[in-house]
Amino acid sequence: MSNPIRNKFKDDWFGEKIPAGTSRDVNLAVSESYSSMTVNIQIHIRRAIEDGPVVFFTAALHGDEINGTGAIRQLIMDEDFYPLRGTLILIPVLNLLAFDRHTRYLPDRRDLNRSFPGSAGGSLANRMAGTIFNELVLRCDYGIDLHTASVRRTNYPTVRADLSEPQVSRIAKSFGAEIIINNKGPKGSFRREACRSGCPTIIMEGGEVWKVEPGIVETTVRGIKNVLCELDMLDGEVESPVYQVIINQSKWIRADNGGFLNFHVKPGDIIEKGQPLATNTTLLGREQNTLYAPFNAVIIGMTSLPAISPGEPICNLGKLPRGYKPSELRRKRVEEDGLEQRVSEELASNILIVEPSEN
Repeated sequence: MSNPIRNKFKDDWFGEKIPAGTSRDVNLAVSESYSSMTVNIQIHIRRAIEDGPVVFFTAALHGDEINGTGAIRQLIMDEDFYPLRGTLILIPVLNLLAFDRHTRYLPDRRDLNRSFPGSAGGSLANRMAGTIFNELVLRCDYGIDLHTASVRRTNYPTVRADLSEPQVSRIAKSFGAEIIINNKGPKGSFRREACRSGCPTIIMEGGEVWKVEPGIVETTVRGIKNVLCELDMLDGEVESPVYQVIINQSKWIRADNGGFLNFHVKPGDIIEKGQPLATNTTLLGREQNTLYAPFNAVIIGMTSLPAISPGEPICNLGKLPRGYKPSELRRKRVEEDGLEQRVSEELASNILIVEPSEN
């Protein structure tokens, strides 16, 4: 697949000439600070001698979600990570204004990931989005955008993609995540608008904000290399998980009462209908009520803060399609004893898991 629009960028890489077979650090001016200083996105580009797809990898579109930043930095520092054909565009921090403030949002309190494709005369968020979209997305053939859960939550690594688009489905499945969530993404989101423009794009979500977690970084690096192998940009075979489940429906389970939670599950757990998720207790440990799974599911994400108020989200359940047995999936993961099992255990290290009461 080739994006015809990018031909106009063929000899221009963010204002610089980068010959085939070379790499270079460049900057893209996207805004100005309160002190009139230019805000530059730092970009690393690696070009193969042979022509091929142009692929972008971005992180910290939400400025506090930096697991992807750690993964992209690791790839940049790996001198052996070089394409056989095509071009790689690696951006560790896309939203520098939010990153500098350790926050999800821009100084105008808007979400950059709801502002695409942007506009030249709109808000700060719209103007930044327009520059990023026109200068980055429109020169690329594929994209991978890296995210984490939002504040006070953690996510098991999942790929999110619109599988109705064949090229999106191709890279989503080859990434090698156990769980793929099939949806288009919110209106105005980076990957939804990129796909609409003809640049098949997926996102990977995993871990927490403000952290670079080893298992999430390893999962991300493996997935990126898998996609590049699928696109014949790297040598090697795609590393497939022991199983891959496509989730078409998800549901947040919310607290009925305020209190302090005893968690009974962890991110990535494969659970059965009726299984206890969390028990709400008073500060003295007296049980108030227990929440149960309404269907067979995978724990996509969950709160990492046990103190909750009524209506707050606790667990995000991805409903397993018919034909998938939780016990069989659990058995396969344990027998494989690979990265997925280890990541699930690592993510649980920040959550106290207790056995549910028999009462």
